[in-house]
Amino acid sequence: MQVPFLNLKDQYSSLRTELLEAIDRLSQQASFTLGEEVERFEREFAEFSGVPFAVAVNSGTSALHLALLAAGVGPGDEVITTANTFVATIETILYTGARPVFADIDPRTANLDPEKTAAAITARTRAIIPVHLYGRPAAMAAFSSLAQSRSLALVEDACQAHGAMYRGKPVGSFSLASAFSFYPTKNLGAYGEAGALLTADPAVNELVRSLRNHGQGGRYLYDHVGYNYRMEAFQAAVLRVKLRRLRQWTEHRLQIARIYRERLADARLEMPDDDPGSRCVYHAFAVYLDRRDEVREKLGAKGIETAIYYPRPLHFHEPYAGLGFGQGSLPATERACERVLCLPISPELSFEQAEYVAESLVEIAGRN
Repeated sequence: MQVPFLNLKDQYSSLRTELLEAIDRLSQQASFTLGEEVERFEREFAEFSGVPFAVAVNSGTSALHLALLAAGVGPGDEVITTANTFVATIETILYTGARPVFADIDPRTANLDPEKTAAAITARTRAIIPVHLYGRPAAMAAFSSLAQSRSLALVEDACQAHGAMYRGKPVGSFSLASAFSFYPTKNLGAYGEAGALLTADPAVNELVRSLRNHGQGGRYLYDHVGYNYRMEAFQAAVLRVKLRRLRQWTEHRLQIARIYRERLADARLEMPDDDPGSRCVYHAFAVYLDRRDEVREKLGAKGIETAIYYPRPLHFHEPYAGLGFGQGSLPATERACERVLCLPISPELSFEQAEYVAESLVEIAGRN
């Protein structure tokens, strides 16, 4: 049996008629950047996410950058986050002139550890960025309390967590601003680059709307030094079609995750803990095991595609070596990156394929 890690071609086939109608409508209107289609998507995504304002931008990276600027982060500041994340999380800190500071992860969840974060706070700390890794909500109660007690800004990296819930409340709603990515492989993916910033703060909403569009307050009236971070209307049209199916797609991911958790319960591997009062939306289904590369090769021989998110923690990469975090400084992060393997999980994956993946993994990894 062949099991692709992701099958966006099949997803397109199921949406083709509706997508082509949306794109044709937009093309006839000849409105291609920002405009009415983007505004409609902003309203719909804000409502879906339970946050008053959504500002559509051209990538999750841009959304993170704008969130940090809205938080007042700048040169001389420090921002605490995780090294077990996509590189954009720390790139955007560096864009502001601030310094990324890494705290270790909680090995039970692979998310940023609040206690380790508290220990990393200095007089220069300006903000904390918890990452909802693989769609699993970070410990937002602890981070909210910590940020409030130390007068720090809280920015959520929710780029992998569309629709995730933390104890009854949507992720992205706990902070001054949160960032979502609509990269094509995400749970809600565009057909190219796109992203959004969510906020409940009217002043932040107004500021980032200006900053994304060259700092304009009105046409050719510049209130700030801004950026070309505008969303293309084409991407908004695609995202509006997909957003209507996101709840259904998420439920399918959860059913696949239940199959994996049940079938792999006694396998010789580890799975991150899910908070019973929260909802992980499983952008990725990660397992942790020894002989990871060997296991992956054997799964591939059985026709099963897998991925590794992320094979090296960020402090091991040359551009970030000067941040002062050497090998062994983040032991839980380093161990996770050495052992992580992500299994196929998507709305297009059948239950039969998921059973085959789990059976094959147990056969290869063995049982406890």
